[in-house]
Amino acid sequence: MAGDEQLPVAAARAGDPAAWDALFRRYQLPLYSYVHELTRHEQTSLDLVQETFIKAVRHLGSLRDDARFGGWLFRIAHQLCQQHWRRQRPTEPLDAGDRPELADESASPLEELLSAEQEELFLAALTELAEEHRSVVLLHYLEDFDLAEISEITGVPLGTVKSRLHHARRKLRKQLNPENQP
Repeated sequence: MAGDEQLPVAAARAGDPAAWDALFRRYQLPLYSYVHELTRHEQTSLDLVQETFIKAVRHLGSLRDDARFGGWLFRIAHQLCQQHWRRQRPTEPLDAGDRPELADESASPLEELLSAEQEELFLAALTELAEEHRSVVLLHYLEDFDLAEISEITGVPLGTVKSRLHHARRKLRKQLNPENQP
């Protein structure tokens, strides 16, 4: 993620509470969004984000490149999500109603309705993806990580990331546009 090099990682490593506060404020919402999309459960997501930061505090000394803090933090969260998945598969459907609605004053009511329906269809299609495909889509499109960073976060080779993203796109395309499929 761009901008990580300006974060107070060295100060946080030295134990500066203000630096940790800045890092927490920067990554709390993106981590929660990512984890919530994977777990589909609010309390579990909050717990996993909290656990992510606890592990980050304990293991910040193992981070070799401060500019990679964001990817490192997402890798911790990703590993915790995988552990959660191994313990218990999520059963709750992704609820598009949990998302805040942003009013687009330039859109007509019909356009807003179509947009809301498209978002609902996309979220439903996203839940149909396997966890490893869904995580790659979320990291790439929601969190804006490049493929090499996703490889590092997920701990799989770059080629596997590319393959997972390709298959996820194809499955999403098929689910969202079934009439255009051969």
